[in-house]
Amino acid sequence: MRLTSFTDFALRALMRLAGEPGRSFATNEIAAEFGISRNHLAKVVRDLAESGFISTQRGVGGGFMLARPAQSITIGEVVRALEGPPLVECFREDGGSCVLKPRCRLKAKLAAAREAFMRELDATTLAECAYPAQPRRSPATA
Repeated sequence: MRLTSFTDFALRALMRLAGEPGRSFATNEIAAEFGISRNHLAKVVRDLAESGFISTQRGVGGGFMLARPAQSITIGEVVRALEGPPLVECFREDGGSCVLKPRCRLKAKLAAAREAFMRELDATTLAECAYPAQPRRSPATA
């Protein structure tokens, strides 16, 4: 299984928010910390907000933070909300145009593998994956 970079960036941002749940973060801050394009992260933040995972506030002092407690968000829920096209064509809602469909023996195996993958992600909360801030060194200890 492979997640898109979009979902990867979203998970990183959510993990960071879960590390300091009461704090609001600026897009620039998260982008710099994880080496992510600010523009790409802005799109991720928009989709996370539309999906109800984060709340945003524009303007001076604005930013984004978790909209729900990290314990109530599963990684599987996030992946389902953000991942694009299905694993293979025959998993599309319209069934795709796979010519193997009538006698394919692979689809059931791929479906079982996908379900096992998602079952593990559904059992994992964002709180379990929280990424705390790096401790800041004081000038005396640096």
